Amino acid sequence: MIKVLVIDDDRLQFRLVQAHFKNFRKGAYELDWSETYEHGLARLLTGGYAVCLLDYRLGERDGLQLIREAAENGCRTPIVFLTAESSESVDIQAMEAGALDYLVKGEITPRMLERSLRYALKLGDTLEALRRLATRDELTGLLNRREFDRMLADEEDRARRFGHPLGLVIIDIDRFKAVNDVHGHPAGDAVLREVAHRIAGAIRTVDRVARIGGEEFALILVQTDGPSALEVAQRAIGAVAQNPAPLGNGLSLSVTASAGVATLPADAKTAAELIAVADKALYAAKERGRHRAVPAWETRDRS
Repeated sequence: MIKVLVIDDDRLQFRLVQAHFKNFRKGAYELDWSETYEHGLARLLTGGYAVCLLDYRLGERDGLQLIREAAENGCRTPIVFLTAESSESVDIQAMEAGALDYLVKGEITPRMLERSLRYALKLGDTLEALRRLATRDELTGLLNRREFDRMLADEEDRARRFGHPLGLVIIDIDRFKAVNDVHGHPAGDAVLREVAHRIAGAIRTVDRVARIGGEEFALILVQTDGPSALEVAQRAIGAVAQNPAPLGNGLSLSVTASAGVATLPADAKTAAELIAVADKALYAAKERGRHRAVPAWETRDRS
């Protein structure tokens, strides 16, 4: 069942849309209706809909504003714009705001609406796949280095604005080169995927985990001070070492990892400094025997 959200302040228009859906040639759809800007936006941001039909006029505000606000809040639901106006400028504004298609109410037929929905769903899937390629590491499915840098910069700004601490943990698999040399690169890839899965399972849903290098991972921990970030790091490397990692063909391998921990503003003033300080703590963990997490405050010069 494909869930569709209709945001329109005109009940009669919603009834007309319902009637069109009954005449679709194929596909099973479930329609929900919101008649106000606020209610419609709240529903859209739940992420529970495959596509949205959005009216241009919504009381004192309009659908263009709603599209922009939804996008700012991370909404990726495909939107088909509905309007009583046939102005080309409205068409262009809708597309620039993020709508995937545009229909004039007085010209809509069941076939036209069905085609538009199929188009929006297909294009939405394609755009989501492209976004994933641009932001995700292909092997592990974690965020890639580019997306990590972007998110860290965003969280740095947010931490400064609200006066919250920001934690960073950098994790490196111990002696990973030996895994590839002894067992081969397919086994190394299996270890990376398993370690990524275990690390991701050790953090909160509001935090972020990325693969930032060959066998190196990073955790962005929002509103997290030094002691709390250290706890997360210890939990993550504990999860990595808890059980042997499966290599395939019934084989498995014991793996450990080391971690460096740093926070803003206690250990650094900028995101770049935060990475450097966490990296320094990671090297300290390696020097102290590996399979441990070292916080930045243990690596500060005492002179």
